[in-house]
Amino acid sequence: MFQGETAITVDDKGRLTIPTAYREQVAGECANRLVITYNPFEPGCLWLFPYAAWELVRDQVNALSKVVKAHRDMQMKLVGAAAVVEPDSAARVLLPASQRATTGIEKKAVLLGMGDKFELWSEQEHLKKIRQTIGEAEITQAMAELRL
Repeated sequence: MFQGETAITVDDKGRLTIPTAYREQVAGECANRLVITYNPFEPGCLWLFPYAAWELVRDQVNALSKVVKAHRDMQMKLVGAAAVVEPDSAARVLLPASQRATTGIEKKAVLLGMGDKFELWSEQEHLKKIRQTIGEAEITQAMAELRL
């Protein structure tokens, strides 16, 4: 289970260092393998999955009918763009240049632990997203039933 928000610096070569708090989990539970791909729902964000969790997502997405445009778009953004990465001895992973450019992830980024995966946000997109409030009209029935 990944949770928490960490400010991340991406080095000049496009590498990010896995935060110390997650290194044992990534090494053990993830077999030191992560998959980086686009978040198909949010601009400025990449998803980082443990390899085993990724396989389940990949198989579900690939099972969608390819005659539906939204399915093909999701398959392209998730499966077509997926890159397997393994942290080096300094716990750094190389972010694909095309993914960095598309999402605007540069020097400063934010890594969010989202339970079964990480989200890596460009600093600007994260600030925009985190500053947005959830309006009353956006509250779903499931949200209304939460005891917060």
